[in-house]
Amino acid sequence: MVPIQILRAALLGIACVIVLPGCAAEGSRRSTGQYTDDVAVTARVREALIRAPGLRSNTIQVETYRGTVQLSGFADDEDSAANAIAAARQVPGVNEVRNNIQVRKPQ
Repeated sequence: MVPIQILRAALLGIACVIVLPGCAAEGSRRSTGQYTDDVAVTARVREALIRAPGLRSNTIQVETYRGTVQLSGFADDEDSAANAIAAARQVPGVNEVRNNIQVRKPQ
């Protein structure tokens, strides 16, 4: 008979071999921690856009990948687009801001 402690240790070792590689970042993939960080950065950027003066934040989408924030959507004028970019850059955790905001007049 195999002692229960040896059996538990073996099962724990097998579980670690199976589970831990799934947490590691591979090439263009994000680890679980990176994904969680990106979700938090996205939320903070959205909050910053809501607080930005003169900006219709509901027309701008935010996506974050490894600390790089991409802003897309529409702004009423160049100043609004610039305000969105400036607000995003001030958020902790933002490494870079990519601007894909289109300027258009409201209808």
